[in-house]
Amino acid sequence: MKRKRKEEGGGASEEGEVVWQTPLNPPERQDYIFREGRRYVAPYHFEFISHVKSRWAGKTIVDLFAHEFKGRPYEYYVSAVECGRIQVEGRVVPVSYIVKSSEKISHFVHRHEPPVTSHGVSILQKEPDVVTVCKPASIPVHPCGQYRKNTVVGILQAEHGLAPLFPVHRLDRLVSGLLIFARNASKADLFRQQIEGGLVQKRYIAMVVGEFPENELEVNVNINYDAREGRSTAEAGDPTCDTVLLKGKAACTKFTRISTNGTHSIVLCEPVTGRTHQIRVHLQFSGHPIANDMLYLSEQRTNRSAEGMVADKAVGLSSESSVSDIRQNDKEEEPCIEFSTDPMCTNCPNLAPKGGKFL
Repeated sequence: MKRKRKEEGGGASEEGEVVWQTPLNPPERQDYIFREGRRYVAPYHFEFISHVKSRWAGKTIVDLFAHEFKGRPYEYYVSAVECGRIQVEGRVVPVSYIVKSSEKISHFVHRHEPPVTSHGVSILQKEPDVVTVCKPASIPVHPCGQYRKNTVVGILQAEHGLAPLFPVHRLDRLVSGLLIFARNASKADLFRQQIEGGLVQKRYIAMVVGEFPENELEVNVNINYDAREGRSTAEAGDPTCDTVLLKGKAACTKFTRISTNGTHSIVLCEPVTGRTHQIRVHLQFSGHPIANDMLYLSEQRTNRSAEGMVADKAVGLSSESSVSDIRQNDKEEEPCIEFSTDPMCTNCPNLAPKGGKFL
């Protein structure tokens, strides 16, 4: 629920009060701004809550944020602690405070979400316990990372009053396709049982680089997901060999060529297992990566750890350009909408965040 908190530092309204949102605050239709083919979220004040991990313990509160969340400069975190924008267990602490394991940390921020395409989420079929929609590319399925309201779940709640929703399956942010949501926990559990029992199959269509083999290709290669890098890698080798230690999980995908022009191919993808980025990694392993997949096109690979960037930021050039290429055809432009700015915010007056990892 919304609550008001008196500010000791910058960022307060003229009355000295700011309304801080939490995950309990539902997205609303008026939260969105449409400009030049993109859907933005009007920046809003938000309370991030986290608990101190064991590897964080022993650091000062400022050093913790500066090292783990590089999206803002060191000086910002000093000011945020001093004015109470960063608190520990609901208390204002000095910049020299040493955090302890499991302590609750609150970071009160002016939140800016990345833009997505302005194309709406089309409802294909709505039933009492199931809703099926068409997800456009660039929109994540559910809240994650810097996205909360600019998600399929958030948009459906804001524009169609659909809540709660339980994703039966997920699609990567940059992937478009059919999404099925259960509208109650019991239906979601039934779908889960059907998927685990092999009664539900998922199929994907991809355009890949090169002339894909004519015969069906089955790729059985382990997938190892690196959460810090935000990407998966294929692990070739014989898992039955004692000298080979594979860290990844077993993964299998079947591929069938639909057509080719010699330069690119249209391929039917049928995942037997469900690992993170499985289809994208298996296609890369086969030598035919997805044609516009900036994360897995070998000649355009990026080292996010070295640059202090998350995966979404690393593929930002491709996603931003793909969004900007989509012209708005179903929403009216609203170029004059105003939104509140925050003197302490490192992203204002821009609508979109400047990148980096935030808490």
